[in-house]
Amino acid sequence: VMEESLGTFEVIKAMAKTGNPNSLSDAGVGALCARTAVHGAYLNVKINCVGLEDKKFVENVLKKAKKFASKADKMEKEILEIVNKKIA
Repeated sequence: VMEESLGTFEVIKAMAKTGNPNSLSDAGVGALCARTAVHGAYLNVKINCVGLEDKKFVENVLKKAKKFASKADKMEKEILEIVNKKIA
């Protein structure tokens, strides 16, 4: 889910940059929702790792998930900057 949600940012960013000006707020909301989806999945990963015994596996999974969450934060920020600049 995290990877699929991250993939939506490219479409949302294109929508913010070159899409219909009337849909700028939709692009912003899309970025907010995509980030929420990534962070929600990150929480699921974290809770599901609690009972696992393979600590190396857990470390790798959590590291990858944290990277995805950070990427989502970055993409959301970029898109909202585009949207807010165009709306202002």
